[in-house]
Amino acid sequence: MTNKSESYEKKSFGKPKRGGKNFDTRDKYERGSLKYGRRPSSGDNRNDDKTRSFVQKRRLNKIEKDVHKDSIRLNKYIANSGICSRREADDLITQGLVEVNGKVVTEMGYQVQKTDRVVFDGQSITPEKPVYVLLNKPKGYISTTKDDKARKTVMDLVANASPYRLFPVGRLDRSTTGVILLTNDGHMTKKLTHPSFDAKKIYHVTLDKKLTGEDLRLIAEGIRLDEGVAVVDQISYIEGKPKNEVGIEIHIGWNRVIRRIFQRLGYEVESLDRVMFAGLTKKNIKRGHWRILTELEVNNLKML
Repeated sequence: MTNKSESYEKKSFGKPKRGGKNFDTRDKYERGSLKYGRRPSSGDNRNDDKTRSFVQKRRLNKIEKDVHKDSIRLNKYIANSGICSRREADDLITQGLVEVNGKVVTEMGYQVQKTDRVVFDGQSITPEKPVYVLLNKPKGYISTTKDDKARKTVMDLVANASPYRLFPVGRLDRSTTGVILLTNDGHMTKKLTHPSFDAKKIYHVTLDKKLTGEDLRLIAEGIRLDEGVAVVDQISYIEGKPKNEVGIEIHIGWNRVIRRIFQRLGYEVESLDRVMFAGLTKKNIKRGHWRILTELEVNNLKML
């Protein structure tokens, strides 16, 4: 015969939303949902690494070419600012909606100098091409652009990733590892960090002791913290792992929220690893390494 708590676990954690299917490190937990792109093919790893390296270099070279040019076509300048595509920029120019140094420019192919001031819709724009860098953050680094105490930051790890200044999207505390996005796209940063966006994040949590079925249920129902009830989208044991390791999916961005949830129930988080953020995973990125997002991944973020 099974006792009450065992029978409760079997019933309640078979539901898909709260405490749903077990997180499986070999499935969505590592790869991400297929809605965000294809699964990696099972080919030769060495060849895959070479291909990825070549693609990364090509993307970086493309960005650096734009940076070192003294002038740039006006339509490309506008497109690089993130307002629209080059074709749409041509329409804006012909309609007389763009000013360069205080004068309306309607000439197709007009070359803009780096020192020129370009205005669209009453606001100055910059020609920085948006760059999106995905980092697998190790322990010991803080998620800020600089630190008064001279501690290591994520910027030290992505120093060669872009000729433009990047900013982390959200934060991971110093002892938390895993996936973090850095970009110079301010609009994307606001979108992904705004509370109404509900960016989904999945963490692999290792506790100092086994998580009981009762406490797992309490967390799934919501634990009250200082800011209010911490809503957890899904929590479950990880398939094939001991019960002090759990997967937790969450969208709220309160400071150290996961650590505080478990502390409220008498657990200490020994390690916390973010394995997914807004559909992006750390698959094929070694700890402390980074890669530039593909066009497909960027488009998926824009459509979220």
